[in-house]
Amino acid sequence: MALKKDTTTVMAEAIRMPLLSDTMKEGVIAEWHKKVGDTVKSDDVIAEVETDKATMEVMPYVDGTLLYIGVEKGKGVPVNGIMAIIGKPGEDFQSILDSEKGGGDAPAAPQPEAAAAPAPQQAAAPAAPEKAEAQPAPAGDDRIKASPLAKKLAEEKGVDIHNIKGSGDNGRIIKRDVDGYVPAAAAPAAAQSKAPAYQAPAVSGTEGHTDIPVTQMRRIIAQRLAESKFSAPHFYLRITVNMDNAIESRKAINAVSPEKVSFNDMVIKACAMALRSHPAVNSSWLGDVIRQNHHIHIGTAVAVDEGLIVPVVKFADQKGLAQIAQEAGTLIDKARTKKIQPHEFTGNTFTISNLGMMDIDEFTAIINPPDSCILAVGKIAATPVVENGNVVVRNLMKLTLSCDHRVVDGAVGSRFLQTLKTYLENPVTMLV
Repeated sequence: MALKKDTTTVMAEAIRMPLLSDTMKEGVIAEWHKKVGDTVKSDDVIAEVETDKATMEVMPYVDGTLLYIGVEKGKGVPVNGIMAIIGKPGEDFQSILDSEKGGGDAPAAPQPEAAAAPAPQQAAAPAAPEKAEAQPAPAGDDRIKASPLAKKLAEEKGVDIHNIKGSGDNGRIIKRDVDGYVPAAAAPAAAQSKAPAYQAPAVSGTEGHTDIPVTQMRRIIAQRLAESKFSAPHFYLRITVNMDNAIESRKAINAVSPEKVSFNDMVIKACAMALRSHPAVNSSWLGDVIRQNHHIHIGTAVAVDEGLIVPVVKFADQKGLAQIAQEAGTLIDKARTKKIQPHEFTGNTFTISNLGMMDIDEFTAIINPPDSCILAVGKIAATPVVENGNVVVRNLMKLTLSCDHRVVDGAVGSRFLQTLKTYLENPVTMLV
């Protein structure tokens, strides 16, 4: 008779950060669902952990009381590091932390957040001295600073030039000062008859910024793509595909398909078929060897709030369009709702990044390790072209293949694109 596993905790047990993806080095606590003192079942979700790929739920797989939380929300725990300790109420768990030290300090339990200390006030800078207002030259000063033209205009207008404020260099009176001079007694009347001089509107805005913490996913994206860009010698191949037949074929397919097939699904299938004919593109650089994969797993880049994730349709060359559409749709939904599992976003041998739905004509993408190539897909656009001396309108789509030159040469990548173009321009060939 099979014995039921006894999950009752008989001694304190450390709950460690699991390895949730092949590239994961640490997990960040996105949320704690239990607090110290809570009773925990083996299948309870005690925390959500943000990895470089997605946010995953963590269960303890033991029953007991949550005695210790090793890190507060928003902080990271290295793989296999202690997240929490579960045991009997009041049980001593210090020996577990002591054994974890290894010469360093054990992770401290999160303490209540201290009240934020008031920001130190900056010493007020001394006020800048106000700009000295130009003063009228004293009446007794015969050497008044004024241009000859200003003096002449003042004389013609019968204005005492000593009462005019100069706006030129060093208070020098110039023509505009005389033209704009209004005697004090006449100022109210002049204000009624003359439009006021233009004044720039007051600017009341203040400078500011928002610092957004870098998520674990964004940090790993930055690290891996920087490594890819600067370690893999990229080169780019571009080709234009006539999608007229693909548009008509998609209409016919969707009339009978149990799943709605998108153009991206057709690109996935066409890439998988082309990779079967060009296995060198379905390869990875491993330093001492080039690994040529016999299986074809197509990753599709999906934008999520935290960054980018690549769900993988596995053995795509062996699946029909309806099955690809169903799997890709399910994976994309899981990615956007953070329900995707590690085995669903790892193992890619080739990646597609499609921005056609974002109205992007064409672009280049950074290779997604461990792949040696990534295909950037632009939008389908009605475009005038010349055929047999006549101008006709065709629905064109531009593709850009980024290649790792350590693995894929120009001729190899070009032949792959030519085969891919043949499948997309004649979709019926993907069905036989």
